[in-house]
Amino acid sequence: MARSMKEVHTINYYPINEGAARRAKEMNSFSDYKEGSATAEYRAMVDKAAAIAEQQKSRVDPMYHEKIDHLLDTYARKLAENMNQGFAIDARVPSVMIAGPANFPVGKKEKQNWARDSNMEEWRYIQGLLDKIRSTGMGGISADDPAAIEKLQKKLDGLERSQLIMKEVNAYYRKHGKLNGCALLSPDQIEKLKASMASSWRSDPRPFESYQLTNNNAEIRRVKARIEQLSKQAQQEFSGWEFDGGRVEMNREDNRLQVFFDGKPDADTRAELKSSGFRWAPSVGAWQRQLTDNAIRAADRLECIKPLSGEKPSRLQKKPSILQTMREQGEKVQTEPEKKAPSGRDAER
Repeated sequence: MARSMKEVHTINYYPINEGAARRAKEMNSFSDYKEGSATAEYRAMVDKAAAIAEQQKSRVDPMYHEKIDHLLDTYARKLAENMNQGFAIDARVPSVMIAGPANFPVGKKEKQNWARDSNMEEWRYIQGLLDKIRSTGMGGISADDPAAIEKLQKKLDGLERSQLIMKEVNAYYRKHGKLNGCALLSPDQIEKLKASMASSWRSDPRPFESYQLTNNNAEIRRVKARIEQLSKQAQQEFSGWEFDGGRVEMNREDNRLQVFFDGKPDADTRAELKSSGFRWAPSVGAWQRQLTDNAIRAADRLECIKPLSGEKPSRLQKKPSILQTMREQGEKVQTEPEKKAPSGRDAER
C-alpha cells in the first residue's frame, strides 16, 4: 500500500549563502552569477536524498523510519554547511584568469587549495550518508543508533522465543512421533518441517536439529554480550584531555571522539590520525571517529595527542573521581561486619 502524503517526512532545507556563492563565482569566472542557482542546486540534491529515504522506508520495518529521517536531516544540514564553506573558500583568492599572473598570491592560493581538499573530503563523507540511508534496516544494528539497545533487546526476545519453540516442538515430536496437532506451529510450518525431515540424510531426523539449537543459542549469547557492552558504554563517563597543541573532547551527543588542534597539524600527524581511523570534519573543525572502546585504544597509540599528564587515554577513562572513591570507601566501611573484642581465654592467647 502506498504511503499517504501525511506520512511523508517533512524535509528541512537549510539556508544557502547566496552572497558567498555570487562572490565565489565572480572570483573564478567571467560569466554572471544566476541568482538563486546555488540554493536550487542544494535543494535538488536534498530532494534526491529524500526520495532515497522514502524508498528505503517503504522497504523496512517502521522502527527504522526515525533513524532514516535523522540521517536525511543530517545530510541536508551538513550539505548546506559544506556548500557554504566551499563558497567561502573559493572567494578567498581569485583564479589566475581573473587576477592575472602579475603579483599573483601563490602562497594564499596553496592554502586555498588545501582548504578545498579538506572540504572535498567532507563532501565525500556527506555523500556517503546516502549509502547509510540505503542500508538502514537491511543489516546489523549500528552502535550509532540511539535505539540500538532497544532494537537488540527486541532481537534477543525473538531469538529466545525461537529457542523455546524449537525445544517444545522437538519435545512434542518425541512424545507423539508426529507434528500434526502441535499448537506451536501453523499448518504451513508443519508441512515445511515434515518436508525438511523427509529429505534429511539423518537416520533419525528431528524437526529442529542440534546444530540449529546450538547456533541460535550462540547468537543469543552474542546479542546479550552486545547489549551489555552498549549499556556499559552508555553509562560510562568518558573524559577528555589536553595535549601539547590541542585538546580531545568526548562528544556523547554525536557519539564521536573529537581531536581539536590549536593550528593545522603537519602532514605526518594527519597521516597518523587517518591510519588510526580519524577523519577530518570541517563542519566541527575537528578530527574525529566513533566514540568506542576501540577509539580510546587507538588514542593510546597516538603520540601526537598524548595527554599532558603522560598517562594513556584509557587510564584516564578508568580513573574514578575523588567523590566516587569516597562513596565506595564509605559503602565498604558500612558493609564490613563489626569485629568483636576478644574475651576470656581468646583474650589471653
